[in-house]
Amino acid sequence: MEPKMYPLQFEPILKERIWGGEKLKTILNKPITSKITGESWELSTVEGDVSVVANGELKGKSLMELIDESPNEILGTEVYNRFGKQFPLLFKYLDAREDLSIQVHPNDKLAKERHNSFGKTEMWYVTQADADARIIVGFKEDSSKEEYLKHLNDKTLVSILDTVKAKPGDVFFLETGTVHAIGAGLVVAEIQQTSDITYRLYDFDRKDAQGNTRELHVDLALDAINYNKVNTQKKYETKTNTSNVVVDCPYFTTNFLPLENKLEVSKSGASFTVYMCIEGSFEIEYNGFKQTYIKGDTILVPAEINAFILSGNASILEIYIS
Repeated sequence: MEPKMYPLQFEPILKERIWGGEKLKTILNKPITSKITGESWELSTVEGDVSVVANGELKGKSLMELIDESPNEILGTEVYNRFGKQFPLLFKYLDAREDLSIQVHPNDKLAKERHNSFGKTEMWYVTQADADARIIVGFKEDSSKEEYLKHLNDKTLVSILDTVKAKPGDVFFLETGTVHAIGAGLVVAEIQQTSDITYRLYDFDRKDAQGNTRELHVDLALDAINYNKVNTQKKYETKTNTSNVVVDCPYFTTNFLPLENKLEVSKSGASFTVYMCIEGSFEIEYNGFKQTYIKGDTILVPAEINAFILSGNASILEIYIS
């Protein structure tokens, strides 16, 4: 007999990065053991980094196994019709103790041609920010390939890029082609298409412990960059016990849900739902199942679970595909 579905949690996949720190542990309760942990992959089917269930009867099973066995039940009818047995999103937390490299992601067409991959449209929700923490997003003014290359060669690229101060609760939506970098002193939740394709443009001439610089992808990036000025910051409502739309794009919908006390939720079964607990704690009750989640937890609610109760006091990101 197949096991009954329930809200699923997964073992975090922790990644050391040259720019990483220790805030994933101190702020988001991740079991890191390194002083340079930059990323916690919360939900992933990227090859070599497939999430494994951490709770309940299905503990130890990979997300790919579950989808293979029960695609409609996990993914939802619409998602399965559109993507087959692929999990189309990747969920992460990032801790930038230092600036990340300046980078860009290709669109679906380029990524398919070059890497047989999805493109990488993504969004950031700022969960913590040191004073004066900033991000780089796009160009200050419309630019061109020629101007960009001149500044890149002169090591003055930052001078033509738009730098924005970031504070907790800020959301930045990055369409493919947007040149960007998370600045030092930020912890962000990242929601993106399932893709690990990044073109690194400039890395501030940093060297690792072995004295090596990281590879740049200047030529690959030239056709991927959007040289026009873009508006990336998203404003949104914060009504209590309401799914306030933050980002609604072809690849995912993200809502901000300030939970107070109790909320009955009903879903159509068309898509899975993911909850990321940004602040506070809450419970999910479903068909005899009841579990408490704390800040930093990420929960996959399979699509076949279409009625459940959220209770507690928390700030939650709610993500699905519409």
